[in-house]
Amino acid sequence: MFRRLFWIMLALAVPTVLLNGMFADLLGYSLPDVAGIDWVSPVLGTVIFLWGGRPFLTGGVGELRTRKPGMMLLIGMAITVAFVASLGSSLGLFSHELDFWWELALLVVIMLLGHWLEMRSLAQTTSALDSLAALLPDEAERVEGDQLVRVTPADLRLGDVVVVRPGGRVPADGEVVDGGADIDESMITGESRPVLRSVGDHVVAGTVATDNALRVRVSAVGDDTALAGIQRLVAEAQASTSRAQLLADKAAGWLFWYALGAAAVTTAVWLAVGVPESALVRAITVLVIACPHALGLAIPLVVSISTERAARGGVLVKDRGALERMRVVNTVLFDKTGTLTKGEPALSEVTSTGRFDTDELLRLAAAAEAESEHPLARAVVAAAEHLEVPPATGFRAATAVGVRATVEGHEVQVGGPALLADHGADPLPATAPWAEAGATVLHVLVDGEVAGALALADEVREESRQAVAALHELGVRVVMVTGDAEPVARAVAAELDIDQVFAQVRPEDKSSTVLELQREGRVVAMVGDGVNDAPALAQADVGIAIGAGTDVAIASAGVILASDDPRSVLSVIQLSRAGYRKMKQNLWWAAGYNILAVPLAAGVLAPAGFVLPMSVGAILMSLSTVVVALNAQLLRRLDLSPEASTAAAHGAPEVPSAERREEQPVPAVR
Repeated sequence: MFRRLFWIMLALAVPTVLLNGMFADLLGYSLPDVAGIDWVSPVLGTVIFLWGGRPFLTGGVGELRTRKPGMMLLIGMAITVAFVASLGSSLGLFSHELDFWWELALLVVIMLLGHWLEMRSLAQTTSALDSLAALLPDEAERVEGDQLVRVTPADLRLGDVVVVRPGGRVPADGEVVDGGADIDESMITGESRPVLRSVGDHVVAGTVATDNALRVRVSAVGDDTALAGIQRLVAEAQASTSRAQLLADKAAGWLFWYALGAAAVTTAVWLAVGVPESALVRAITVLVIACPHALGLAIPLVVSISTERAARGGVLVKDRGALERMRVVNTVLFDKTGTLTKGEPALSEVTSTGRFDTDELLRLAAAAEAESEHPLARAVVAAAEHLEVPPATGFRAATAVGVRATVEGHEVQVGGPALLADHGADPLPATAPWAEAGATVLHVLVDGEVAGALALADEVREESRQAVAALHELGVRVVMVTGDAEPVARAVAAELDIDQVFAQVRPEDKSSTVLELQREGRVVAMVGDGVNDAPALAQADVGIAIGAGTDVAIASAGVILASDDPRSVLSVIQLSRAGYRKMKQNLWWAAGYNILAVPLAAGVLAPAGFVLPMSVGAILMSLSTVVVALNAQLLRRLDLSPEASTAAAHGAPEVPSAERREEQPVPAVR
């Protein structure tokens, strides 16, 4: 609406301004001697006031009703006064000095531009709740006697038994009644590794069976499912963090009362000194000058340039309030899986009993795992990419045990503790530290004998170390929250020097963890990438989603990082601080001009022989808009690359009100 109105009103404003007698006198040119030309500005100006000014008039009425004067009321008052004064001047009722048609046209056009930029910066292109709903499969296979009937998840009832095929999503919360499979629950729990679920175990809607089929008896449907609970948490948290009041509205509210009071005092003083004809002119001049062109652009223009500059630097700003709050964040809460780590297992250690060297052992293991779709198998195969992996035959996989294949004449088996138990073997001593650090340990058996072992762990990003160190330089406390087990969380936290850890945390607890930190007086930024992070992202003062993450995480956040580089969090802080500085500078300039110009327009220096002419005041007011626009353009010089932002953090002052982080040798884990 604002975009359409802006272009229409701009087209009408050009002839309104250029064919206005007052504007022609100011610039020293003459209007053509054409009949009726004096009425072009009044007619078009009236259209501009009634059509283009309508959003501000209705908004001003709304602010009056709520008794919260702000930008809309200030604009509405100014354009109404300018319209009435100009119309009176055109009809010969008021002095020619009160011809403000050109000023009215420019005021409406500039304010429409400001609000268009503002609305564009707030536009959101995706819905968090729709993204959550998309996790459910379109169809479920319900068991009816000897038949499988395809139904929608909404048609399922308590007690129904459904089949979940390999790679398929669980359509409703329930209990496994037949079969067993490794279930990818990362979108719900944050656990990076698939979890074995067999008969009697509970499974959650939206999770994925990675390797085998299951039969599940439905125990919860509709609003009672865990996924629906996450939806409610997201909706509640989003609603509770959407009430931030804008700086420009506050300034406009103060300026409204200032202008109203100044006009009243002006009228009273000029009447008291016995010059009633000047009282009206001065009072109207005060009210028109009090409406700041520059204030209408001070915030939206900075936000527009900031968001554009951010996008070029890989930072997408969806919520400008979140961007403004980022400058005072004193606690950054990182999700572990997919944020601080790569979110997928990677080979970290190899040990051999001596029968084969480590490369040969890895070749055999990769050959045996080549046909498996399990995430751990893919990690083993990926680690052997630089080796010549031989072909395997007779591949077989057993859930929770491992794989078996014939490779170069040897029977090769790769698996976990159950595989060792089947052969009456013990884990290799070298694997004990791996298990304590939270790694997944796979033993390799060749011809029935243990030949070695592999350790697989969620790999920590190198950029994470730099990001945490730079945040500490800013005095920001770094906290990690994860659905992973405590040993895994402790190992990652120790490696990255993280201050505080919350381990084995479910989605509802992630949201309450953020709330707990907020109740301690902390301003929290949450960084995550999964569905399980969505409630926490929405609850946080600033939600930052990794762009490579899920749609729902992106939809729940106010700031989105296009890359998966956690150092980009520093870019958001830098942008927030720079943008806030420009906002303050522009607000002081815009409002400061009015604070000084209003007394001059009122005639405070009249005893000294100086009264600010309305025409000069209007020109200066337009010039203040130019100053604000040029100042905002300086933001384009900002370098938001992760490397530059990280380097800048080492020389930057601490975040306001940030607590000094306490040095501790081992992070506290909860």
